[in-house]
Amino acid sequence: MNLTDRILPLAGVALGALMSFLVSSVNERTRWRRQQAVRWDEHRLKAYAEYAHAVKELAARYQMIAAARGLTTGPIPLEPTPEVLAEVGELESRRSALSETLALLGDTEANTASKTLDHCVWRLESLARAVATEVEQDWDEAYQDFRLARSRYVEHARAGLGVPGAVARNVAWPQAWRPASRSSPTR
Repeated sequence: MNLTDRILPLAGVALGALMSFLVSSVNERTRWRRQQAVRWDEHRLKAYAEYAHAVKELAARYQMIAAARGLTTGPIPLEPTPEVLAEVGELESRRSALSETLALLGDTEANTASKTLDHCVWRLESLARAVATEVEQDWDEAYQDFRLARSRYVEHARAGLGVPGAVARNVAWPQAWRPASRSSPTR
């Protein structure tokens, strides 16, 4: 047997072992990356959701304070007592802390949308607490801006998480549930 006949089978075995090692390494790296993506997606989902909830809770409190001042109707009026303002301060601290987590985990579009949402919430606060600003705005307009900013934030968060579909908008209340207009006769 000549030397080539001896080397070729050994080279084939070595090449097979090398290819097996490379394929296994690539598969293991892909699996690890997938696990990391899932892990971070869970954290991102939690950060997005907790921040959205905190912002919504703050806006609801501001709406209740605004109702007590006669700026809007609908929610239960809430007088801005020192206790209520302390509670709102705690909610704002929570929102601020959650926005830091969001800044660490969120993507650029969702983080940018969250900053716009923060501005809208702070505008609601200014109106509810009667803080003078350079530009006047009524409550309904500011609240509509808040709702649009919140919708944009949710859309960007969903896109960042790869959630398909869209959030429904402008869904009208069923006619039977709408409040009777003041000009219509009572039943």
